[in-house]
Amino acid sequence: MGQGIDFDVVVIGGGIVGLASAYKIALSHPGISIAVLEKEAEVASHQTGHNSGVIHSGLYYKPGSAKAKTCAKGRKELVAFAKKYKIAHEICGKIIVATSEKELAGMEMIFERGRQNEIEGIEKIGPEQIKEAEPFCAGIAGLRVPCTGIIDFVAVANKLAQLIEKQSENNKILTSHKVVGFDKHDFFTEVVTNRGSVKGRFIINCAGLQSDRIARLDGVDTKMRIVPFRGDYYDLTEQAAEKVRNLIYPVPDPAFPFLGVHFTRMMGGGIECGPNAVFSFKREGYGKTSFSLRDSWDSLTYRGTWKLFMRHCFYGLGEYARVFSKKLFVRGLKRLIPSIEPADLRRGNSGVRAQALGPDGSLIDDFVIEHKGNAIHVLNAPSPAATACLAIGEHISEMATEHFNI
Repeated sequence: MGQGIDFDVVVIGGGIVGLASAYKIALSHPGISIAVLEKEAEVASHQTGHNSGVIHSGLYYKPGSAKAKTCAKGRKELVAFAKKYKIAHEICGKIIVATSEKELAGMEMIFERGRQNEIEGIEKIGPEQIKEAEPFCAGIAGLRVPCTGIIDFVAVANKLAQLIEKQSENNKILTSHKVVGFDKHDFFTEVVTNRGSVKGRFIINCAGLQSDRIARLDGVDTKMRIVPFRGDYYDLTEQAAEKVRNLIYPVPDPAFPFLGVHFTRMMGGGIECGPNAVFSFKREGYGKTSFSLRDSWDSLTYRGTWKLFMRHCFYGLGEYARVFSKKLFVRGLKRLIPSIEPADLRRGNSGVRAQALGPDGSLIDDFVIEHKGNAIHVLNAPSPAATACLAIGEHISEMATEHFNI
């Protein structure tokens, strides 16, 4: 660490990807100092702490994509990490269920992707085997994915934070530090926060829902914008929860990047149903009426947003209707479990997904990680980023080694 420099590496964002990146750099470069800046009072306060807690198999992703490459690798490493540090998790498996003939082609495509991605244990099942796995579920065909699981991602993030600081007394997790600007110098960058400046030789932007803004502060033309989508969940009542044993998913609509409403057994107990997927008027807004003028302006003055809206207007209107109508939400759930009734549901949590959009309205599906100067910017890290976090962190550590010569 040079004279007058606070840290060798400053990671912006204390979500699971930022923490995993800092952890991997700390392991591979034990002599350097690392700071993780998190604007909230606790790490894992946004996407990491508001997701459904599923360890994804890597089944859905295009073979050869960054998602496909990192998900299966990251999943295995995540499970090993959880076992080593006694973090609550369970490999309970899931089934994907086709409820109509028109979904069979999509299910076949998913099975083929799973085979190409070498997802262990995946198999086709019929109606009888669906009933054996999930007695209340109705389907004409399905896939069994035994390597899918559930985990407490917040506990993973907190353990990563502990290990980063334990690796060196020079490593710090600095919460309540919101980045508001950069002051560039020849050999370091002054990261300006609401709590003063932090000087670092190298910057890694893992700001999630704010990643494009941090990149623009650093002078990066991202050619994309984060547009937030909120997902609302319901919880099954204690009595209705007996209708679900593990994880039940529909065959996803290939025209849209969200998986559709599904049933998820939670690590802390209970069954979560959802989510829907609606445009959010606030990047970190978890209520149905959450609103930010700045966030709305950023999204609604971007031409890509309107092109997306026009392309998916009927789908989007249907999703919005389900926000305010439990009856319509239940209709989606009934496709999988016909006996579910509105009385079986109570309001649950919600999350906001950072969806990167291109100017043509295209949903950028794969991970996007770019290097510029003394910085690495994680511009898009949608699901399964939490499952793949340690593999993504390893990739970022390798990029840092190559580009920063640390």
